[in-house]
Amino acid sequence: MPKLAAELADINSQRLAQVGPSGIRAFDVKVSAIPGIIKLTIGEPDLNVPEHVKQAAIKSIEENDSHYAPQMGKPRLRQAISQYLKRTRQVDYDPATEVIVTCGATEAINVALRGILNEGDKVVIPTPTFALYFPVVTLAGATPIQIDTSKDNFLLTPEHLEKVLAQEGDRVKALILNYPSNPTGVQYPKELVQELAQVAKKHHLYIITDEIYSDLCYGVEHYSMATALPEQTIFISGLSKSHAMTGYRLGYLAGPAAIMKKLGKLHALMVTSITDNVQAAAIEAFEHGQNDPVEAAKIYQTRRDYILAQLKEAGLKTVYPQGAFYIFAQIPASYQGDDVAFANDLAYQAKVGVTPGSAFGKGGEGYVRLSYAASMDDIKEAMARIKQFL
Repeated sequence: MPKLAAELADINSQRLAQVGPSGIRAFDVKVSAIPGIIKLTIGEPDLNVPEHVKQAAIKSIEENDSHYAPQMGKPRLRQAISQYLKRTRQVDYDPATEVIVTCGATEAINVALRGILNEGDKVVIPTPTFALYFPVVTLAGATPIQIDTSKDNFLLTPEHLEKVLAQEGDRVKALILNYPSNPTGVQYPKELVQELAQVAKKHHLYIITDEIYSDLCYGVEHYSMATALPEQTIFISGLSKSHAMTGYRLGYLAGPAAIMKKLGKLHALMVTSITDNVQAAAIEAFEHGQNDPVEAAKIYQTRRDYILAQLKEAGLKTVYPQGAFYIFAQIPASYQGDDVAFANDLAYQAKVGVTPGSAFGKGGEGYVRLSYAASMDDIKEAMARIKQFL
């Protein structure tokens, strides 16, 4: 194996050196080596991709749909996304200039943040939240400003946002929202979204809204920030969660044409275009798969209710999730807030893998995340082990 030349050892990105690997993935890799462990760690649906969606991908391959696609995405797919957003978010995005098909929501997050940030900028991020936002902001040369929402029912309040903006000054350029939330499953009510939109409008902020779990809600209506403030919102979503298409890597961005033109340039430099058969599958999902997430949500809600009841019996306090497929549980008082120690003990002694809440930012300390995107058999056995451990 080649060894890097000593003269090159210090030639690398200093920004990259500032960020560590994903705490979620690192913990999952560590506990995956434990024999007999049941993992409730990764947010990946155990359901299969709907059959009609798979067949669309197969047909695309058989018909030799294997050439460079348009860089912003196939016109029919962008049209389908535009129609979906008009129906569900009441925002009329021009498919030709205001929608970009990306390599999963991960690329969409990178494109959105790298496309608007400059050296020295700041980005407000309510925590706990999806941990990818922190390193992406750092790699863009900006500073993530974490807001701990744990004392406000894991929701960012307008008052808290105003206070932070007053402290941080005019270098704050954006606010990131993720809801239904990973890791808590909480949903932002319409009135709160509208109040936050007014604060963002007053302070001239971009809002990056990641709503990838919005098709998986339980007993509540999803209200989008794009609906409340379309002129300042960059909307992110995809099909990984709603249609169990994590491996297809299909996401998208939507926003005002002026900023989307710039983001489209960055997207084209990063990936050229998205795989043809994946786009064919996505077209089918958007045009004929509206009921797929409805059926998936019924399955997830049954699992959610079972876990909530079991954890209540075990004496653990939980956040009540209204969407996504996670439960955020407070660890026993005996651990004095050390969620990593609790997750380690649960993994090595009870053989159940959960994710330490501190992996999701300051607001997650003292909690663990359990994913119920796992089979009911695994969930039942995991709950039995947790109850015995406690």
